Amino acid sequence: MSPADPARPRPSPTTATLPFWEAARRHELVVQRCGACGQHRHYPQPMCPACHSLEYAWARCSGRGSIYSYTVCHRAFHPFWKDRVPYVIATIELEEGVRMVCDLPDLLPEQAAIGLPVEVCFDDLDPDLTLPRFRVAR
Repeated sequence: MSPADPARPRPSPTTATLPFWEAARRHELVVQRCGACGQHRHYPQPMCPACHSLEYAWARCSGRGSIYSYTVCHRAFHPFWKDRVPYVIATIELEEGVRMVCDLPDLLPEQAAIGLPVEVCFDDLDPDLTLPRFRVAR
């Protein structure tokens, strides 16, 4: 990236999401798991949407899943993506039952399909931030 290139938008970790981002730096994908009913959940939140328990732990995920839904972005919503259109943004359903939204950087729009198996990969942006992303499963 040259000095004239726009900076990539970055997530802002919070107290609730910090364990997720710390695990990503270790190249691990984690989600919250309810301490009462065992349901996995993502995005991180203080209360289980199923049983309303406030108890949870962070559980490592397999990183495997499939495309639940997707769209092809033809117009960049931020200058960083201006030279990257068209690209695929997908809702990934993990084996654990949770869904995550992510771009699929190595997937051509014509290759995208609901049900396509994917796996997590990690993009080390710098020593402080690693993004979990997905690619077609090998």
